[in-house]
Amino acid sequence: MVRHILFGKQEIGKVERELKELMSLLEFQLDSMPGIELVTASALIAEIGDVRRFPNANKLARFAGIAPVYFGSGGKGKMHKSKRGNRALHALFYNLAVQQVQVAKGSKLPRNSVFYEYYQRKQEEGKTKGQALVCIMRRLVNIIYGLMKYKTAYELPIIPEKEEVL
Repeated sequence: MVRHILFGKQEIGKVERELKELMSLLEFQLDSMPGIELVTASALIAEIGDVRRFPNANKLARFAGIAPVYFGSGGKGKMHKSKRGNRALHALFYNLAVQQVQVAKGSKLPRNSVFYEYYQRKQEEGKTKGQALVCIMRRLVNIIYGLMKYKTAYELPIIPEKEEVL
């Protein structure tokens, strides 16, 4: 509603059409992934820029401030959360991670069951909720890097059913 006040409905429609046209020209299919709509996809493209400038997904994670940083001296040290990097891109990945594990009100099914199970597994391993979200953010970096570099669509992995143990 707020964007209708700032812009007219016709202007919003025009901007959305132009964004869709740009996405089709770039041949990115980021919106094929659950949780990524047109606006999020265009924000990712704007913040990442040309994905070919990153030789691998690790460099993109470092650029986004998601990769841990080693702080130490004299052979002693620890890995800590990075406070550097592109904070706007970091926020985009954080919001995407939250959306992937989110369970809608009135529904018992998560938005993305693969990421939800991964999130639960990380918590069972002893990670906090925040650490588990960072793990998901790192996986999202790998996926989005692949989608942008190879210009492919996202395919939801098939999870094999667990057998019941008697």
